[in-house]
Amino acid sequence: MNAVWLGRSRRVPELAKVRLLMPSSKMSDFLDSTAGESDIFPEEHQETPWDLSEVPREKWPRHIAIIMDGNGRWAERQGLPRIEGHRRGVSSVRRVTEEAARLDLECLTLYCLSHENWKRPPHELDFLMHLLEQYMIEERGTIMENGLRVHMIGRREGIPPGVLAEVDKTIQMSAANQGTRLCLAVNYGGRQELVDACRRIGEDIKAGTLRPEDITEDVIHGHLYAPHLADPDLLLRTAGEQRVSNFLLWQISYAEIWVTEKCWPEFSEADLRHAIQDFAGRKRRYGGLPTA
Repeated sequence: MNAVWLGRSRRVPELAKVRLLMPSSKMSDFLDSTAGESDIFPEEHQETPWDLSEVPREKWPRHIAIIMDGNGRWAERQGLPRIEGHRRGVSSVRRVTEEAARLDLECLTLYCLSHENWKRPPHELDFLMHLLEQYMIEERGTIMENGLRVHMIGRREGIPPGVLAEVDKTIQMSAANQGTRLCLAVNYGGRQELVDACRRIGEDIKAGTLRPEDITEDVIHGHLYAPHLADPDLLLRTAGEQRVSNFLLWQISYAEIWVTEKCWPEFSEADLRHAIQDFAGRKRRYGGLPTA
């Protein structure tokens, strides 16, 4: 799974492999210095959107979760550094997020950085953290215009304080919005979420507010990172991989899975609509038999 961030799309040239070793405090100046360079990537996909006008609204998914994969592979196919793949993935995030708002989806969850992604090279992680911080600052206007409500799930430990401060500010600013909930999974792992939930349940038992025999599925759900969000109906994954990569393990128990061979930088609004249309045609039985 590729780490994918949401910063303003700025071209990072070939020498980024060297210059990304600079301290984070210098990164913003560097990116500003390259902002005027010509961009070799189109900002919009010229695809005909799938028509959802004939799809009954009750057949749409309420909550779509996306494993955004393939940034590095896409860049390698173009003969470019991995950083260019992350940069190009930014445009896909913006397009899909705005399309989700236009479609008035209840919730969109994006797998931005997994718990396992900390194994990446330090300069790549530093760059990704910078992009997240820049997004939280620069995209606030777009977030407010689209009525998005921002949430974050995952462990806060390890994320730079400055990044967390900007995330928290954006979450607070958008809290009263009534549109699509945009949930960002940052430093997230499904197993880690369940461990943290068990620890909180253990604390309740120790405090005498919960008895072991009273633990139910609802109790466990209530101790997850975002118990107020509906479980995903539809899990999307790009780049053709057939695995869930430690993502929302509890929540996707009954989710439909839709996989595309396209890498995340190639994913467009049309692909999102295609997935919704495909979902609407599926029979969801939840272990039972179809009704007559």
